[in-house]
Amino acid sequence: MNIHDLHEEIWARLGEWRGRLPHALLLAGPRGIGKFGLARAFAESLLCENPLPSRAACGTCLACGWMAQGNHPDFRLVRPDALSEGEGEDAEAGSKKKPSQQITIDQVRALDDFLHVGTHRQGLRVVLLDPAEAMNRSTANSLLKSLEEPVPGTVFLLVSGEPERLLPTIRSRCQQLAVPLPEASRARAWLAAAGVGDAARWLALAGGSPLLAAELGSGDERALLDALTAELVKGGRVDPLAAAAAMDRVVKADKRPAPLKRLVEWGQKWFADLILLRAGQAPRYFLEWAAPLRELAGRAELPGLLAFARKALQYRRQCEQPLNSRLFLEDFFLDYAALFDPVRNGHG
Repeated sequence: MNIHDLHEEIWARLGEWRGRLPHALLLAGPRGIGKFGLARAFAESLLCENPLPSRAACGTCLACGWMAQGNHPDFRLVRPDALSEGEGEDAEAGSKKKPSQQITIDQVRALDDFLHVGTHRQGLRVVLLDPAEAMNRSTANSLLKSLEEPVPGTVFLLVSGEPERLLPTIRSRCQQLAVPLPEASRARAWLAAAGVGDAARWLALAGGSPLLAAELGSGDERALLDALTAELVKGGRVDPLAAAAAMDRVVKADKRPAPLKRLVEWGQKWFADLILLRAGQAPRYFLEWAAPLRELAGRAELPGLLAFARKALQYRRQCEQPLNSRLFLEDFFLDYAALFDPVRNGHG
């Protein structure tokens, strides 16, 4: 099952737009649902010289060959260095400079020459930016110039999991397409076809996002998740300094992009389940931890949980900037342990 099957309705909608393409299209939706894959497949179909009846790329023409090799002259992929291929090789080579998690202004400025030369096959040129919210204000303003004065025959595809973080002027220049979570049954079928066992469990942990569930099922994300839950399940018994030291080692050993940010995102889901249980509802994400979560929820006060969930939003923004991860994690676990302090929450 391919990405088109996972999002049949969205793929059909994209197909309807082929004859009247906007100059800029923003695909927005939750993380891990396949937005980038969908945008990439759409870019391939736009540049394909013999698209299939399903409007997918044929995979055999000259243009598809160029795309497969990553050197189509009329396509540009703009992503943070942390998401680009070869990051692991650079890290192993001993580079002390961490790959950027931001799309830089130099990357956007580098599009100028590409946008103002003729296309190689007298067709479209496509620029794919992912994730669009990884642009700071200066970078976004640089891109805005191209969106305000679109070059004929050019399509910008922006992918975002947090469109509210984009400049309003960027959003207003794009035709927006919301990509929803796929139906659970379709997501489970997609995971089964991908060879992922216990799909329901991973899908719950992923909040219904099948690609994230596939990562969990394959073990790529499990080390980070298992280490974090082992500390969080201790509640007030957690040793904040020891937990921070342990998690810092896991974060630094993780070669995938933005491990600290991903850690905070898992923490947010843990807090969401605590809040649900404190309010007398069922957990949504950590189903296998329902019993200890219920016990922990009984030791905390709802206002404190809600306040910590709000602070987690700040944590998430902070960890996108250069910082001392050990100190950051110490602060995180100190605040978490305080949620279960019987004196502070009125149980003492």
